[in-house]
Amino acid sequence: MSAWLIYALLSAITAASVAILGKIGLQHLDANTATAIRAVVMAIFLVGVVVVQGKLNLINTFFNDKKALLIIALSGIAGALSWLFYFMAIKEGKVSQVAPIDKLSVVFAVVFAVVLFGEKISLLAGVGVAMIAVGAILVALF
Repeated sequence: MSAWLIYALLSAITAASVAILGKIGLQHLDANTATAIRAVVMAIFLVGVVVVQGKLNLINTFFNDKKALLIIALSGIAGALSWLFYFMAIKEGKVSQVAPIDKLSVVFAVVFAVVLFGEKISLLAGVGVAMIAVGAILVALF
């Protein structure tokens, strides 16, 4: 099995746990405050990963590349907004409905990759993306 596939599956499994743990943790808390606390925990954890990997010296390369730094910062803002909206949604709704709609990000990512990067997808892959969209809507709404 390819490394990217293993990482992608691990990502999916851990993302599912975010929804479940988030729903449990949000029972008596404000969603935005919980998201902020989660972000601090993530930052500390990830800095620890960088330190353990011995890559702390690579941080300077980001500060030297202003364009990359801007794009990564915008990505961070997009991610923060995503989690703010996600936690607000699971606070108010059912995880079994919110999570599938959130996974429409897969559909949006493929469309953006085709439009912005000129990535090509096969007809079969296009059908798969459409099925993800339809499946997410069916799971969430019915």
